[in-house]
Amino acid sequence: MNHSPRQLLLRNATLVLPGRTIERGSILIEEGRISSIDENPVTGAETIDLGGTTLLPGFIDVHIHGAVGVDVMEATADGLQEVSEFLATQGVTGWLPTFVPTVDEDYAIAVDAISQAMRGAGARVLGVHYEGPFVNPEQCGALHTECFSTYSGPGALNSLPVPENGVRMMTMAPEVSRGVELVRELKARGWVISIGHTRADLKVLDEACDAGARHMTHFMNAMAPFHHRSPGPVAWGLSREDVTFDLIADGIHIDPFMLRLLMKIKGVAGISLISDAIAATGKGDGEYEIWGETISVKNGRTANVWGSIAGSVISMLDAVRLMHSLGVSYVDLSEMASGNPARLLGLDQICGSIEVGKRADLVVLDHDDKVQLTIIGGDIVFKA
Repeated sequence: MNHSPRQLLLRNATLVLPGRTIERGSILIEEGRISSIDENPVTGAETIDLGGTTLLPGFIDVHIHGAVGVDVMEATADGLQEVSEFLATQGVTGWLPTFVPTVDEDYAIAVDAISQAMRGAGARVLGVHYEGPFVNPEQCGALHTECFSTYSGPGALNSLPVPENGVRMMTMAPEVSRGVELVRELKARGWVISIGHTRADLKVLDEACDAGARHMTHFMNAMAPFHHRSPGPVAWGLSREDVTFDLIADGIHIDPFMLRLLMKIKGVAGISLISDAIAATGKGDGEYEIWGETISVKNGRTANVWGSIAGSVISMLDAVRLMHSLGVSYVDLSEMASGNPARLLGLDQICGSIEVGKRADLVVLDHDDKVQLTIIGGDIVFKA
């Protein structure tokens, strides 16, 4: 569904704004942007009565490998479109296709498909996220170590293509050879840098942060565990107020008790939600050929042949639902699922919150946290 009236008035909803909510509020959308919030309704605008549901900014997923049987490493532009359309049903309005380490030729083909898909409908394809290849083999998780690389200088980045106008993000381990130098080069080239798949010590982490690495990937997963005599990346990430991190809130990668504790220690401003979803997402339990191996899904838990967790099968909506069930408010959830990801990617002047002038990327949730309506750039792209 894709419908874009010149003026659209959404009324009778709880509006989730930065730091506050408005009960029975209204939003006017004109030319794809939010033109007014809770002012007198404009006559002549197409009007939708939201019946007391909750209106939030659309979710932004900065770490997702695929869904509905489509892997972003192997997808055509049409395949990525399928993912975008599925994500729109889950309240996602923007997403960053995420690569695992592979051979250079595969990157080029995948980026070409992404460049085409950035012009498509559904949830917006925002660019590309390279998870690796400059990461620590000792914290490989489900990544294939035979495709890991060492950083040999600026030329090493030339084999990692990026869409011309999209966001470029990389998860890397600063302890790899010349890792801090890599951070500086990525920063100079305008990349979003995230620390992950790492065993770095505090000194190296501080150096990487000073060089421009201010975020951490799927915090606590694929990094050296917290230890009282060896603080490592977990203690470092919690202690630095200038460092943010993202979480896979599926109740599997991190126990719900730990999710609550991380919220208490870090605070909402420091945390983004991600899905880390793989191609099996939306397909149910079973066995799937992904990344050249068999990955099984049982009771929502992924496992490769060695028994390691291999990504998730949740959407951002599932993460929001879980955090909401733990008592996190919609105001805080809108930051974790929308505002903070937008800031991380440098898109917060355009989207990520409900404010006048911003793009109308919105999701309507009912009282059971089910998506009733998804609007992207003023277009109604999904209606339950």
